Amino acid sequence: MPPPIAEDCVLLHHKFKLFQNMSQNQHLKPPVEVSYQKELEALATHDKAPKPATWKLSPQAVRTFILGAEKPLVHKGEEITISRKFFGNDALIERCIVTLAGNRGLMLVGEPGTAKTMLSELLSAAICGTTAHTIQGTAAVTEDMIKYSWNYALLLAKGPVPEALVPSPLYVGMRDGLITRFEEITRCPAETQDALVSVLSDKVMTIPELGQEGHLYAKAGFNLIATANTRDKGVNEMSAALKRRFNFETVRPISNVNLEAKIIEQESMELLRSNGIEPQIDTDLVGLLATTFQELREGVTKEGHRVESPFTVMSTAEAVSVYYQSALSAHYYGEEAIAPERIVENLVGAVLKENEDDLGRLKAYFDVVIKQRAISEEGLWKKYYEASGRLK
Repeated sequence: MPPPIAEDCVLLHHKFKLFQNMSQNQHLKPPVEVSYQKELEALATHDKAPKPATWKLSPQAVRTFILGAEKPLVHKGEEITISRKFFGNDALIERCIVTLAGNRGLMLVGEPGTAKTMLSELLSAAICGTTAHTIQGTAAVTEDMIKYSWNYALLLAKGPVPEALVPSPLYVGMRDGLITRFEEITRCPAETQDALVSVLSDKVMTIPELGQEGHLYAKAGFNLIATANTRDKGVNEMSAALKRRFNFETVRPISNVNLEAKIIEQESMELLRSNGIEPQIDTDLVGLLATTFQELREGVTKEGHRVESPFTVMSTAEAVSVYYQSALSAHYYGEEAIAPERIVENLVGAVLKENEDDLGRLKAYFDVVIKQRAISEEGLWKKYYEASGRLK
């Protein structure tokens, strides 16, 4: 058994076996392979399509796991519904799967909150059965943290021997033929990023301290999924050499307001249930919130009028957070339903993050767009505008 990972490493290395032996509701966010265990098992049982060596599921089954199936699968006498987990460009999913079946890494780029991390988790869980091997990119990550470190007690006692080596998630992925995830890669210094060039091109990691035995050759099934926010572009720009080792796929914000409303509704229901709250979703309020986010993100209203977009990212993830926080407030403060005032209060927290002028942009949106709808449509839009006094 390898020594435990050093506590000061900025590496995420979950213990999957612990999750297997504990109830899901004991964790705020169970791994994908635990949350969708029945779906993965059902797909594996029915999967007859060709698949790459070491893959748990075929590319066709991976696609079905992410995009859902029309009919349920019968597994152990139970009908298992394969739910749709990613809403957007289906062709993008197919390209991602094919990339991982080849010998190039996959780079997911896009605005914050566009589900890049979720997509990387879904792909990893379906392909190799675990999302545990993850590196979280920060400015403090060094090359040693990406590749391997040492158990210094053993190193002092025995010298640089294999048992003194502490494997990183990348090391384990290469050794065992698994997908490794690298989150926020452009947050790492450029010289740290370039440690991946030889790994992705030659599929080998050199360990000079071990002498002639110091070469780790990647097993079949190993690949790398990296994510990067376009807002971070230029922070630590990737070298041309590293870029050539990846296929780039851009995950774009959702442009359909009805689809965004559906996602807000579904995600909010799951979050509320995870807190032991039986959700009662107000679909009209969800639609109003989705419209607000769409218009502020795109800078144009459904009537075709231009509005000034906030500097902060108006992502679907933020919209889910606004509705979820509003629902929690209503529940814990004894309110029968979510009031528009709650939405407005939490909207301020979503918008006012990076630039104080964004509050002025939000107020202008209410004073012009929402005020006009309050006059012409009344109803919920009128209540929404009346709640604009909470914009402080």
